Amino acid sequence: MTHLAPEIIALLALAATAAGFIDAIAGGGGLITVPALLAAGINPVAALATNKVQSSVGTASAVWNFWRAGRIDFNALKIPILATAAGALLGAAVLSVADTRWLMVVLPVLLVAIALYFLFGPKVSDADSHARLTPLAYASVAAAIGFYDGFFGPGTGSFFALSLVTLMGMGLTRATAHTKALNLTSNIVAMVVLAGGGHVLWVVGAAMAAGQFIGGYLGSHAAMRWGHSLIRPLLVVISLAMTAKLLLDPANPLRAIVQGWF
Repeated sequence: MTHLAPEIIALLALAATAAGFIDAIAGGGGLITVPALLAAGINPVAALATNKVQSSVGTASAVWNFWRAGRIDFNALKIPILATAAGALLGAAVLSVADTRWLMVVLPVLLVAIALYFLFGPKVSDADSHARLTPLAYASVAAAIGFYDGFFGPGTGSFFALSLVTLMGMGLTRATAHTKALNLTSNIVAMVVLAGGGHVLWVVGAAMAAGQFIGGYLGSHAAMRWGHSLIRPLLVVISLAMTAKLLLDPANPLRAIVQGWF
């Protein structure tokens, strides 16, 4: 059992508030909270499990605000939500036995691709466009992202947002709202699986959840007020910041590969 001083728990709650605000708008909050939990001396599996608790609360806060504002169509999400849940269930189940190092190589590449798309790709607005996939066909994409969230997590919001814009034809603010609903599904499923394995630190998770709730509430209101003019640049910044954070980690195999080129 990990015991943390009250001041450390307070700092983790503050980090969760900032993460909740960013996560509600552009995703990537896990790149704040997971390193913070690890820096507090919590083992990786417990850190990821506890992160799911606080992230679920922050995401639920954002979902509630988006839904009250009429920005989420749950009927259109029924099949993708079920697929996301199935993917997250499988991802969380294999978390404790699989090698996550390969993700540290692939993830920065994917995040840079997302940043480049929103920076140089077709102009993304709040207007919906033609959907390339039906909700049933999109379910396979949702399942894959759900698996990733159950298995690891950071960057999930960016992946859902990009896929909803490019494949489902949603405007950016609407995609952000629906991203929160899908992300909440994967968070809750992964949290239940990991809690069943005894990996969650509930006191820490509860303190961080309070911060996440406040951050998610403020962030979702900011997203609805300023729309794509705020979301698009934040998606770019957050994706590149997450990439930099991952590459600065001495344990990242991709860092060693890059250093070998110079």
